[in-house]
Amino acid sequence: MKKTLELRSQSSKEWLNAVLSDFNSFLQDHADCERKASAMAMSLVAKYPDRIFIHSELIDTAIEELEHFKMVYELMRLREVPLATNITEDPYIKNLNRQMYSGGNKRFMDYLLIGSLFETRGAERFRLIEENLSDPDYKKFYKMLWTSEAKHGHLYISMALHYFPENEVYSRMEWWMEREAEVINNLPIRPALH
Repeated sequence: MKKTLELRSQSSKEWLNAVLSDFNSFLQDHADCERKASAMAMSLVAKYPDRIFIHSELIDTAIEELEHFKMVYELMRLREVPLATNITEDPYIKNLNRQMYSGGNKRFMDYLLIGSLFETRGAERFRLIEENLSDPDYKKFYKMLWTSEAKHGHLYISMALHYFPENEVYSRMEWWMEREAEVINNLPIRPALH
């Protein structure tokens, strides 16, 4: 049973250069993404109170994402970077969310599969950052983050496989991976996670 996603499109050198050349702006966006990831995990617990199998895992994920937010916040504080005052809508998340099924079990599966994609893309991008930083403390931090995000990506797939037949999960995930590649390739280049 496969739980690792292979992204259809790799992040560009242009994206990496934008992040490394304006790392403070990237940190502001990164902090916001960690907060949103925590909120997303908890929103699934609230939306699906009858799906008991996912609750403990999602609560643990939400806490871990909030801990990541705190770590990014501390890094920002040391660099004297304030939290963003104007939090804009994430075009990556918005474009993927609007392609979800509108209700029922299919929407529940989409939430889980999109969660896996978000986490997998985060792991890929944090790994690129880690590989291109020179400061050993920052490298260690981003290595911890990308390994954690990869684990979360697997977790969302596991949750989907608990509730849905393998062939349905993998068929829909194939479809989602194509959509994700289209979205990521059409995003403007900016110092942001997405």
